[in-house]
Amino acid sequence: MAWPVQFFFRGLRTVGLVLLYYVFSIGITFYNKWLMKGFHYPLFMTLVHLGINFCLSALTRRVMQCWTGKPRIILSWEDYLRKVAPTALATALDIGLSNWSFLFITISLYTMTKSSAVLFILFFSLVFKLEEPNPFLILVVLLISSGLFMFTFESTQFNMEGFVMVLLASFIGGIRWTLTQVLMQKSELGLQNPIDAMYHLQPLMFLGLFPLFLYNEALSLSASEKLFRVTELSPLLYSLMTLSAGGTLAFGLGFSEFLLVSRTSSLTLSISGIFKEVCTLLLAASLMGDRMSKLNWLGFAVCVCGISLHVGLKTYYSKNKVPSVRQLSSKSSELQLPLLQQNEDKCEDSAADDYNFEEEE
Repeated sequence: MAWPVQFFFRGLRTVGLVLLYYVFSIGITFYNKWLMKGFHYPLFMTLVHLGINFCLSALTRRVMQCWTGKPRIILSWEDYLRKVAPTALATALDIGLSNWSFLFITISLYTMTKSSAVLFILFFSLVFKLEEPNPFLILVVLLISSGLFMFTFESTQFNMEGFVMVLLASFIGGIRWTLTQVLMQKSELGLQNPIDAMYHLQPLMFLGLFPLFLYNEALSLSASEKLFRVTELSPLLYSLMTLSAGGTLAFGLGFSEFLLVSRTSSLTLSISGIFKEVCTLLLAASLMGDRMSKLNWLGFAVCVCGISLHVGLKTYYSKNKVPSVRQLSSKSSELQLPLLQQNEDKCEDSAADDYNFEEEE
């Protein structure tokens, strides 16, 4: 009798973690689109979010250090600039362009175009030899590409500028997650814990995105009544509160993904990510008034089939390998991501790396 009860509570915990992930992931997507309607400074918003993420990750590291009694990792300047900087720059551009695109496109088009990141992740995984070549990958590429084409074909709310921005962000996102996997697999760096990775990435991400902000937004923001030319205190406080809420959502998204993977598996995160796309499109159609034809919905279904095939293939081939993922027990004193322990298993990529460690933003 104990086994069914234990199984029930484990399933309940998984559902709770998935719902928590949905709240932050879907919430930040709609938050970004909502904020961009009245606050046309996406790069500044991203910089604020990066600053909040850094503060919250530093606070979390301090709490973890007090809880475990073990000092947290701090990289040397040489390792920091040579090994972390490329990942930070790619991440900053991915998130910055994604947020920027909300000025031009709908949530549905953003969601579909962002799904193409799987293609670029596959490409760069093959280039860096993190993914083993497989003939089924051609089918995955064809399904996702044709689905994206059908979704954007004769779309009444299509915007080329925003579409190119998201597509470029997806391309850079492929580089981002490939470099992130390489970074977190280097055990000598000690960044297997995403909180430590976030702590080290945020400052360089801020510096990488700041020149683009200076070029595109700094002058207009300094003359805007949203922040620097306010005549009353209440609009300023409102802007600061809304920006802070987004930073908290961004941090919560990363942490909820981390919890979901560590307490269940990367496969759970991947499958949840597929259904999250469905929920996002349905909510966009009902709440934001996004219009999609039957051909658009068919394209979305084809794209989901391609992503599902990719997840299934990764699951099948990972089961045929020697297990290299160390799962955590619920009594572990410190949450950590599954670690890739075998050098010969470098080709095995966590399926979580294919989906939104975004920001997400």
